Amino acid sequence: MNRTALTTGLIILGIAAVVAYLTLFTVDQTQQAIVLEFGKPKREIKDPGLHYKVPFIQNVEYFDKRILDIDTASQEVIASDQKRLVVDAFARYRIIDPLVFFQSVRDESIANSRIGAILEASLRRVLGSASFQSVVRDRREELMRTILSQVNQEASGFGVQIVDVRIKRVDLPEANMQAIYRRMQTERQRQAAEFRAEGEGAARRIRATADRQVTVIKADATGESERIRGDGDAQRNRIYAEAYNQDPEFFGFYRSMQAYEKGLQAGDTRLLLTPDSDFFKYFNDASGRAPSGAKAGAHPTSPAESKPAPEAATPQPAEPRAAASGEPSAPTPPPQ
Repeated sequence: MNRTALTTGLIILGIAAVVAYLTLFTVDQTQQAIVLEFGKPKREIKDPGLHYKVPFIQNVEYFDKRILDIDTASQEVIASDQKRLVVDAFARYRIIDPLVFFQSVRDESIANSRIGAILEASLRRVLGSASFQSVVRDRREELMRTILSQVNQEASGFGVQIVDVRIKRVDLPEANMQAIYRRMQTERQRQAAEFRAEGEGAARRIRATADRQVTVIKADATGESERIRGDGDAQRNRIYAEAYNQDPEFFGFYRSMQAYEKGLQAGDTRLLLTPDSDFFKYFNDASGRAPSGAKAGAHPTSPAESKPAPEAATPQPAEPRAAASGEPSAPTPPPQ
């Protein structure tokens, strides 16, 4: 008897557990649900917690309360100034009426495709009426607000609310980008060539100025050196003249000795001179006076001396070196 009662109690408990499992269900705080009876909506459940349903007759459909994303594929849009743009955008939406959402689109995958088509159409309309500069820089925020308003208005029948629409990227097509890049490269090369030409011109001007300054400095230095050299030569000639005036006989003797030193050097040099020549005046007389019997212009020569020599020279008393500036050399003492 006791065993039968225990078995019966266990069976009843199991049936109750199965009935509770089939009757009760929970709704998470990130979800909302619709109770369906033979496929027809009976009630909405938006509050999280434990709820019930009629087993085998009713079932539950769950929908997300959180913000959902729609990411559209890149598409080409022709702006109002006939420029092609590659636009990549996305939208965020929230299910606010699960019953209308279930009746219109059933689930999220169908909702994403329907809302994505609406978003692409709105992008083409709004961006097609704006210029390239407005889309890229000037009115981008305003255009996104306009697209958001249009998509919200058209998607309101799906039981959703569009939270935000954003344009992630607006670019030119690849062919246009390459053409623009080449044009920019050509422009930069032209500017670089201009800068190089300007730099070369400036360098040439600087070099010309430097060369002119070098020429002027060299000319000034040459003139100064010539002036100093002329002053030195003038001072040398003055010293020679003062020395000559102090003792003309000694000066004549000194000059003759210099002439002997330079004219009577070792080698194959032959001199054809008369004995009474001025060159030998100090050989005949230590005072340098000419012999009394010598006649001017008489040049007696022996037959042996009349033969032509390979090299003949008539040395004279050496003269002081003329100044580079054209100053006259020191006076030579006259023969006595």
